[in-house]
Formats: sequence, C-alpha cells, structure tokens
Amino acid sequence: MAYVYDHQNIFAKILRGEIPNDTVLETEHSLAFRDIQPQAPVHVLVIPKGPYVCYDHFAIEASDAEIADFTRAIGRVCKQEGLQEGGYRIISNAGVAGVQEVPHLHIHVLGGRGLGRMLQPAR
Repeated sequence: MAYVYDHQNIFAKILRGEIPNDTVLETEHSLAFRDIQPQAPVHVLVIPKGPYVCYDHFAIEASDAEIADFTRAIGRVCKQEGLQEGGYRIISNAGVAGVQEVPHLHIHVLGGRGLGRMLQPAR
C-alpha cells in the first residue's frame, strides 16, 4: 500500500507551530499534548514528528530511533500522568473503518477513571 501523507493536517500544523497545543512532553522524534476534547480525566495524544499516516505505516517505514523514541514517549506520558497504578488505555485508529479522523499517526493515552469495555461483542 502507498501511504499518502497530507502535510496540511492539524497535527502537521501543530508540529510546525502554526496551531498551539498544551504540550505534555516533547522529545527528538515525538510530541505529546492534551486532547482538546478529552474523553477521560487524562487524555493525551502522542504523535511522531515524522510524516506517518497510521501505525502500520510508522512500523514499516520509521527508523529504529523514531520507533524507540515514540514507544518510550508513550511510557513517559503514562508515568508523568500517574497512570501506571490505576491503569490506562492506549488507542490508535487507522483508516475509514478504524474511524481515523486525522491522517497522522496518533496514540490516545486515556486514564484517570474506569474506562469500561472498549468494544461490545459482534452480533
């Protein structure tokens, strides 16, 4: 599959400094910031700084340094936000069926309350 990255998506604009954000963590290859429409007391988005559309695109094409940095950034956010003890959920939506709204890889880190079941059984 050929991935087509939209350089005008909102996260690309955030990375370029065109749109402000509430930064939680910034590393060489990743940026974490609070979601503007939080679905839990803690709702942080973690994005790679590179132009990756979704997780499989990132996993296939990112450098080892980018992958390690991004993975560690997610872990650091969980620790900083105090989510390790009470639990948390990480979600990444991909494509139309996955209801991805922004075509830039992003991980939702959610916690701070019981989150319920993620999906109901298929009928």
